[in-house]
Amino acid sequence: MAIPSRSVLTAGGVVLLAVAVAGCGGPEGLRVEGAAMTPSRNAGPVYVADVVGEPLRRPGEIGLSESVRVSGLHWQGWGGATARAVGKLSGPWCLPECGKKPYDVDVVLSGLEQQDRGGYYRRASVQPVRPAELPDAATGVQLQGIRLAVPDL
Repeated sequence: MAIPSRSVLTAGGVVLLAVAVAGCGGPEGLRVEGAAMTPSRNAGPVYVADVVGEPLRRPGEIGLSESVRVSGLHWQGWGGATARAVGKLSGPWCLPECGKKPYDVDVVLSGLEQQDRGGYYRRASVQPVRPAELPDAATGVQLQGIRLAVPDL
């Protein structure tokens, strides 16, 4: 009895593998059954990055952009799809007046992006409580849809 050569055995293995793979689907293609997997909820910490990319959790103050700084923040929610706070608005466009008396605002962080070890809010909106009190210089300041830094975790 002759022993088959190694190349015959390898070729036979390739043919057997091809037959096995071809048997996985019929002419109509693969059939998938069952419910789709739902992504797992990340249980890690949630951050917001300030204007220089520093990760913060429930900050008392934060620079959202070069023109928008909020302080005296009191968070009413954190870690969900949105985070909400009340606080005070200031920035270089309103100095020196708002250095002494910043403007009352509502702050909303949104666009939570979950990563392997935590999550980051991607957008911020700042809504003045009394918009009429803002100086004319505020018209050129972006207060809605501020894009926030999202570092890789």
